[in-house]
This record gives sequence, C-alpha cells and structure tokens, in this order.
Amino acid sequence: MATGESRRGRIGGWIRRAARGTVTKGRGWAILLLIALSVLRTLDPAPIEILRVKTFDLYQQIEPREVTQRPVTIVDLDEKSLNQVGQWPWPRTTVAEMVQRLTAMGAVVIGFDIVFAEPDRMSPALVQASMPGLDPEMRERLKSMPSNDEVLAQVISQSRVVMGQSVRADAVPAPEDSPTTSIALIGSDVRDKVEQHAGMLRNIPILDRAAMGRGVFNTTGEIDGIVRRVPMVVNVDGTLHPSLSAEVLRVATGNQSLAVKARGTAGVEGIVIRPNLIRTDHKGRVWVYFSHMDPEKYVSAADVLNGTAPPEKIAGKLVLIGTSAVGLLDIKSSPVDAFLPGVEVHAQILENILTNTQLIRPRDALGQELVAGIAAGLLMIVLVPMVRARWTALLGFVSVAAMFGFSWWAFQSQRLLYDPVYPALVATLLYMYLTYSNYVREEKQKAQVRQAFGQYLSPALVEKLASDPSHLKLGGEMRPMTLMFCDVRGFTTISELFDAEGLTRLINRFLTPMTDVIMARQGTIDKYMGDCIMAFWNAPLDDPEHARNACDSALAMIGNLKGLNEALKREAEEENRRHVPINIGIGLNTGTVCVGNMGSEQRFDYSVLGDDVNLASRLEGQSKTYGVTVVLGEQTARLAPEYAQVELDLIRVKGKTVPVRIFALLGSPDMASSSEWQIFKARHDQFLALYRGQRWNEMTEMGVALRAEAHALGLDLDGLYDLYDGRADDYRAAPPGEDWDGVFVATSK
Repeated sequence: MATGESRRGRIGGWIRRAARGTVTKGRGWAILLLIALSVLRTLDPAPIEILRVKTFDLYQQIEPREVTQRPVTIVDLDEKSLNQVGQWPWPRTTVAEMVQRLTAMGAVVIGFDIVFAEPDRMSPALVQASMPGLDPEMRERLKSMPSNDEVLAQVISQSRVVMGQSVRADAVPAPEDSPTTSIALIGSDVRDKVEQHAGMLRNIPILDRAAMGRGVFNTTGEIDGIVRRVPMVVNVDGTLHPSLSAEVLRVATGNQSLAVKARGTAGVEGIVIRPNLIRTDHKGRVWVYFSHMDPEKYVSAADVLNGTAPPEKIAGKLVLIGTSAVGLLDIKSSPVDAFLPGVEVHAQILENILTNTQLIRPRDALGQELVAGIAAGLLMIVLVPMVRARWTALLGFVSVAAMFGFSWWAFQSQRLLYDPVYPALVATLLYMYLTYSNYVREEKQKAQVRQAFGQYLSPALVEKLASDPSHLKLGGEMRPMTLMFCDVRGFTTISELFDAEGLTRLINRFLTPMTDVIMARQGTIDKYMGDCIMAFWNAPLDDPEHARNACDSALAMIGNLKGLNEALKREAEEENRRHVPINIGIGLNTGTVCVGNMGSEQRFDYSVLGDDVNLASRLEGQSKTYGVTVVLGEQTARLAPEYAQVELDLIRVKGKTVPVRIFALLGSPDMASSSEWQIFKARHDQFLALYRGQRWNEMTEMGVALRAEAHALGLDLDGLYDLYDGRADDYRAAPPGEDWDGVFVATSK
C-alpha cells in the first residue's frame, strides 16, 4: 500500500504547484487583456464611442436641462404660417417685412436658419420677363422697380442680421467678393483639427454683403442620427467659418471677430467671443445640454407678420428664424426628443452659453478614464484570485457603482462629462475573466483532489478539500481523536492459499467493505498497510461523537466480516480448496494527537502522530492475546459507556511505562441495556477483583461460570478466561507479592 501513499503525496504537491501556476498564468492573461482594453480605448472605435455617448444621453434623459430663462426666441415658419402666407419660399419682400417688424420690436440679433441661395423669382424684373403680352409701359415700370432681393438686402443692412450658410460635400467656388467673418487663431493652426468640408452653399452675394454676419447652420447627427455635438467652427476649403450660433453671439456682443484658441497639437480648446470662452472638444464642437422642446420660446411667423406676436418674446431677445414644418425637412433628434426642429438646436446652444449650462467634456477625461480603467483592472487582477466569490462580486459591484456614481455626480453638479462605461467595462470584463479563470482552476483542483483522495478519505472530507484546497497546506493541529488499527490475524496462513492475483483480489474484497463501514460513520482512512487499516475520527471535520462512531464502525466491521467469510467459504467449497476464515483484531484508542498534512513540499500525507496513535496500534496487537476482537483504550470506553464492554486488564504495553486500563468491546447499546448483560458485567468485575486480590482459586471457579454465561449471551470469551487461568497457575507457583498493583507487563506488541 506504500505505492498509494506515495501517489497521494505526489498528487497533493502537484495540485498545490499547479494551483499557484494557474493563478499566475490567469493573472498574466488578465494583464494582457487589460493592455488590450487600454489600447482599444485609445483607438476609440465606434462601438466604444456609442456606449459612451449613450450613457451621456441617459443622463440627459434622467435630468434634462431645466429652462429657467429664455434669452432666445424662435420665429417659426410653421404650418400655420405656410397656410396663411403660402408655401415656402416666400417672396423676399415678405421676409423683409418680417425682419423690419422684428427689428422694430427690439430684437437684439436676427439669425436665419435658412439659406437664400438663389434670386427671388417673384422680383418685378423677373416677373415681367415671364409675361410676353405685357404692355411696354408696365414692363418698363416693373424693370425700374428694385428687386425683392434688393428690398430684403436694404432691410437687412438696417438691422443686426446673421445669414445662414450650409456646408456641402462637393466643392463650390466662392464669389470673389463673398464676405467672411474674421477668425483669429490663438495658438497653433487648427484647420486640420476641425470638421472639414469641400464647399459651401451661400446666400446670394447681395444678401451676404448686407448682413452683419454669416454662420453655418448644419447640425449633423452622429452615427445613430442623434445630435449631441455641434461644431462652432468649420473648415471649408482651407478657410475657417463660424457656426450660426457662434456668429449670432458675436454680433450680439458687438465683436468684430472671434478667435479659435488651441493648445499645441491637442486641437481646439475653445472659441473666444469676448467676454466668453466657449469650451469645445478638440474638434471645436460643443456638447449641447438639451432641454425638452420648449413651445414657450416659439412665435409663429404669421403672428409676426400680422402684428400679433407677443412683444415680450421679441424685445431684448436673440431671434432665430427657422421652421418646425415637417415638409421643410429640418427635423433633428436630440438625446431627450426624437423630433426637434433644427433651429432649436442653435437656440439651445445659445441658451447653454448665455445661462452657463453648457456641458463640458474635460480635455484630460480620456487620460483620467484610462487611469481609472487600469486601476480598476489591476484591483481585480490582484484581489479576485485571492478573495472568495461573494466578496469579489461585492468588490465588482462597488467598483462599477462608484464609477457610475462619480460620473453622475460630475454631470449633475458640475456639468462635466466623464465616461463611466470604459472603466466599468474594464472592471466587469476582467472580473468575468478572472472569475471564470478561478472557476476553471477550482474545478480542476477539485477534480484533482477527488481523484487523488477519493479512495482514501471520507466523502465529506473529500468535498471539504475540494471546496477549499488550502487544507492541503503543510501543517497540523492538536485535537482529541479516536484512532483505529485493524489487522487480519494469521494472514500468512491465508496468503499461502492464493497466488499473487488471487491474494490481491482477496485483500481488496476485505478492505472494501471495511472501508465503506468506516467512511459511512464519518471516519477517515489514514492508510492501508498490507492487510492492516489505519483510520481516525474527528479530523478534519468535527465529530463530537467520534468515540461512538468508532465503536459503531468496529461492530459493523465484525458483522460485515461474517458475511464475507460465508461467501469465501462457499467459493472455496465450489473450487474444492481449503478455506481459512478471516479473523481480525481491532484496537481503538482516544486521545489528543497531532493531525494534518505532514511531509515535504514534494510529498505529504494527511495523517496523525502521537503516543495515543502508538497505543491504538498496541491495543490491536493485544486483541489476540486476550482472545477478543476489539480492544478499547480507557478514554474510548469512558466516552462510549452505553456499549457492551468489559474491562480486560490493567496493562503496561511494550514501550510504555505508565499502565493503561483496557476494555473489550463486545456488543451494541441494545445488548448493554439487557438485564442479562448487566448481571454478566457485574460478575466479570467481581472476577477481576478476585484476580487483583490474588484469590486465584475463587477466580478460577468463577471463570468457569462466566464462560457459560458468556455463551448464553452469544459471546466467546473462553480465550480471555483461559488467559487468566494460566496467570493464576503462574502466580500460584511464583506469587507476585503483597505489594502487587495488579498491573500486567506485556512482553509483546
């Protein structure tokens, strides 16, 4: 059986080394995953960006901007206006009338979210050309009248107006005399950083020259069609142009120019329209903090033309002229509204700037998010393999919650946009990977433990070791335990009846039912030594009934052995060979011993050490001497008083100086509770008293009667009483002396 012990030790050491290697390997892959995720964030592919902006959308949906001031009014070319005035485009004289009325009502600036790219077809000169039958006088009169565009240009020149422009993907040559807004560069040239376009759709020159400013009104949605960021400046064929909202603000503040502030190679930092610094991202875009569409800021263009528009909505306001009419195809989507007139995007940008409610994405946000992600990842890499699953789950939840909590706080109280998704994604992915890695490692360890120890240890112990392989560490503890040694008597004689293969089968047939009995009663098999079994109770699992379970096991082993002997006898008769029944001797002893995994890093056994272990072995050897099957130590007998047991002797075993009182286990608690047993036990105690009182003849006479009483109980104690008869003969010949203490000194194990 030494081969099995060696295998167990080798596997145990291998499991520990493999576990350490698996943890190191798992962390190595986790670090590579962390590096890959960091590179991925730096590259910022579309899926990562979508997750980020969708989170910012969610914040706005939870807490959209509250409208407390309305510095901007939208004059709406709505369905009502189209019904009253006519389909768009309207005559430029009608537009001129609207501008005149708005200026008269006190509009600070009027901005067009419209481009007048072609001359008005309703101008008098164009009308007369389309009427061939017109009389010459009327034709000349119409020719002499100013065009509608000239009328509008005249009105625009007398007002503070910003004309709208639209960028295009195709190149469109700009007129030589096309006016542009002066844009200064503070810092590096950022024309290659901002949005670039090949061409621009402009107003007819007469209108552009008459206006105080010109601004690009395009508000293109992102990959999912939602408008979140709007450029405040764009590059059209190498020239920088302001957005409509930036230009309206410049004209409103009386600035002759605006400036783009840049920081080295990092791109745009902001747009300077004194006294305001409008912070943007590196591409010159502002993050818009949207409110829900606000009907209170809208005035119908029809009401302006009819003179019924509320004066308070115009006076002192920045006025944008645009449309909410679906047919004019200027409908956008914002994070908080699926349908939003494009002109309102510019209105909300102006409101953000003027009410200081602009959202800001810090320039170092990427760096901070990378640091947070790396820190969260390293935290997972360090702690997840070390901490139990429920704590790692709590750690993961707290980490992710902290990231989202900080991001929400920054948005709500500071209007700063920090991405919680990336660091949370890093923490979650690493947690999932490491948890899975731990699971695979633990399952592998459990399989190894079950394979290595399943045939040696009780199932409960195997599962405990499998669930917590730390039990495989070297070390031990002192604890009270009951120990068993079981050996086959006369094994040499039995072995002569079989060849090597047959003897192996016989030993396995004997050890299997004996082992089943022990394990079924919470026992642990320490080792097999040929035909000998060493087992113990109360380790590593607590067993307060360890002495009783050991006694139960011993009695059950005797019962199983009877069935095995009957089967072996039948087989011997069928094979016409001699049958020698298997008889066993069992020693049980209880005491405090050292138990644990003992050995080297390369080989160790879960075993026990101590004097009480040696005594259990000596007691098994004495079972043959006293003619009984099971010999108990005094402490075992004291812990299992309900069993049928009698004292055998006060003996000094070989190798010990202190005498021990030993007992024979003869039956179950049911036998011990019978009146016949109690009478027998009392008379047996009298027998020992006669022996220790050196009353040899009376002892011998009582021994004869006790043999018969034992037989009546189904017990064979003839060998025990024969032993005492022999001692009596010896002591008659050589009396032990008056000071004899009744101790018998054993000369054999």
